[in-house]
Amino acid sequence: MGYKTYTSFGLTTFLVIIVALYLLFTDSGEAFDVGRFLEETSPFVWGSLGIGLCIGLSVLGAGWGIFLTGASILGGGVRTPRISTKNLISIIFCEVVAIYGVIMGIVYSSKLQTVPEAQLYTRDNYFTGYALFFGGLTVGFCNLLCGLCVGVAGSTAALADAADPTLFVKVLVVEVFGSVLGLFGLIIGLLMIGNAKEFLPGSPAVSTIRI
Repeated sequence: MGYKTYTSFGLTTFLVIIVALYLLFTDSGEAFDVGRFLEETSPFVWGSLGIGLCIGLSVLGAGWGIFLTGASILGGGVRTPRISTKNLISIIFCEVVAIYGVIMGIVYSSKLQTVPEAQLYTRDNYFTGYALFFGGLTVGFCNLLCGLCVGVAGSTAALADAADPTLFVKVLVVEVFGSVLGLFGLIIGLLMIGNAKEFLPGSPAVSTIRI
């Protein structure tokens, strides 16, 4: 574990230092200008990244949760077949997490409109792009953690039900509260884009080279 940690973090840090020193001694230190990077990146890039992360992380969380829950249901169902049917509700809870991400992806995509490049870089369009990116990132991570939470709780519910049928409802309550976390992320995502407008043409806010 220590070797892997050293290799991953130590090597990365070493490479970053080498690149930084190279840029410093070649008078290219302005390449680390974060403000310039934010200004030169197209708002469409931020918006598209936000939508992709929103859906991708949500589906990852749902798949991970189904993997954890499904394995326990199938394993426990071999010895106790009665648990296979009613524990499918845990699979449904995991799938809802992915649906949250798809819904937010559709809502976010309505903000993307075709705008000529020369009229794209306005203050409102930058705000919309950043809002879509960070909103999608928030929703995606909330759904990822929600999927893991529901998956672990569902796995425990299946094993507890196999051992003692009276424990199923009690553990299911925990699973229900875990599934609400994804709904919180969806609400936060909606609030973050509440004041964001659709991409509209306008006079450029800055005059820089775009990427």
